Amino acid sequence: MANDLSLLAPFAPVVAPVGPLLCAADLCWGPRGRDDLISGISFSLDPGQTLVICGANGAGKSTLLKQLYRQHRPRAGRVLLGGRDLWSLSAREAARRIAVVLQEQPADFALTVRQVVALGRLPFGAGLLARPSQEDCALIEGAIARLDLTHLADRPVAFLSGGERQRCMVARALAQAPELLILDEPTNHLDIRHQLELIALLKGLGLTVVTTLHDLTLAAELADRVLVLSQGRAIAGGPPDRALTAEVIAEAFGVAARIDRTGPSPRYSFHL
Repeated sequence: MANDLSLLAPFAPVVAPVGPLLCAADLCWGPRGRDDLISGISFSLDPGQTLVICGANGAGKSTLLKQLYRQHRPRAGRVLLGGRDLWSLSAREAARRIAVVLQEQPADFALTVRQVVALGRLPFGAGLLARPSQEDCALIEGAIARLDLTHLADRPVAFLSGGERQRCMVARALAQAPELLILDEPTNHLDIRHQLELIALLKGLGLTVVTTLHDLTLAAELADRVLVLSQGRAIAGGPPDRALTAEVIAEAFGVAARIDRTGPSPRYSFHL
């Protein structure tokens, strides 16, 4: 991916709010008429911090994310964005302030990479048939360059590899210039090089980021804070070296962990 740090400038919020940007307070949610899938989850995240949510399959990670980007209204508890209840915002305002990259993306896009990235400007009135403003163009082209997609900009997304498509979706989210960036397993489909480059990109953006990750070594490298879920509840939270201990990993994943703390961030290996 491109290394020109000047391309990062459009993505950082102009004015950071005072206090936490994102707060979750005692969140609970489950399908109507059924038990909660997540229960009693609370955390706060300051502007520019990154929270990584970890846990085994079925622990509630994606369900929690859906509360944070307003797909599901909490059964109990609240989500505050910049001190305001997320559900008090209009759908348009929420779309302007929160960008989301999901695990699975449609593979049959009839749009080019540039057109898909331009969709990030839709909440601001820049449709596919409208003439984009100078600011729109700068954000779109900057995001394309930052995700190393310039040579693919005019290629239909349907003809991209899984990893290229994932980078396209991250570029679309960055073109939105959000306050909060939410990603569900963003390293899926990426080769090792692009995994590392994506982690470096997310660390350098200056945005508030919430993401799920299966790779605990990548999680520890990226996160300011880690939230570990098990059976829909938070069992640990805090900086990676405090949240991702051998005891927590054993409870959350049912495996034994060896932790190498000789480097700048912990590295993990596992055995049954």
